[in-house]
Amino acid sequence: MLKLRRGKSPADPDVTALRSRKRFARRQWRRRWLAWKYVIILLLVIVLLCVGIWAVYFSSWMQVRSVDVEGDLTMATPAQVEKYAAAPVGDPLVTADLDAIRIRVLSSLPVVKSVDVSREWPDKILVKVTERTPVAVVSIAGRLRALDKSGAVFWHYAKAPAGLPRVTSASGTTTAALSQAAKVASALPATLARRVDHVEVTTVDSISLSLRDGRTVVWGSAADSATKAEVLLALLKQNPDAKRYDVSVPGQPTFSG
Repeated sequence: MLKLRRGKSPADPDVTALRSRKRFARRQWRRRWLAWKYVIILLLVIVLLCVGIWAVYFSSWMQVRSVDVEGDLTMATPAQVEKYAAAPVGDPLVTADLDAIRIRVLSSLPVVKSVDVSREWPDKILVKVTERTPVAVVSIAGRLRALDKSGAVFWHYAKAPAGLPRVTSASGTTTAALSQAAKVASALPATLARRVDHVEVTTVDSISLSLRDGRTVVWGSAADSATKAEVLLALLKQNPDAKRYDVSVPGQPTFSG
């Protein structure tokens, strides 16, 4: 007669030993994983860093390919800005000397007032340009030039444009003096500007107006120009036959002739 073998109960020594070995193996695996996890993460970081350095410095992905020029340009052209920027096309974008590009544009194009240069990833350099705004036309050594409010001379005119007052000066007039003359010209109200032929400047404190009818106005410096203009308009109305007016001290104006 055959005897049936009974299955081992959970309490049998063999089953307990097997479970213990499995638990021990899992613990061992967790320890090994904890030990290697940080090594693997570090290796991945190193690999990614190396790939990033290669991509930025050595690959063709992030080399300078072109220059974009932005700004409301009326005197300079985008082609001129790009030419004088002399961007390092073919070099890594990350190593491009943006400040050198800015200085080259400013020094080469007098019409440019300010330049902002930035990187446009992955392969462009952006040059934002702001041009100078003429407030007067200055005659220097027989040539008509544009003059901005800072006293910078930056453009050549074959013929003076309508709407801009004219400033005359000697060839050795300083930038500071021209700046003061520009402030005077831009401060003249329309009613007075129409009667002015030109503003003449010698030094920062020696500015005068030549009116279209031949009369002369001693203006002095650019200080209190708004008040001086009001005083002059009153003098012209009250004393229309005078040939010379002096409003350099607006509180004590004089006239003669």
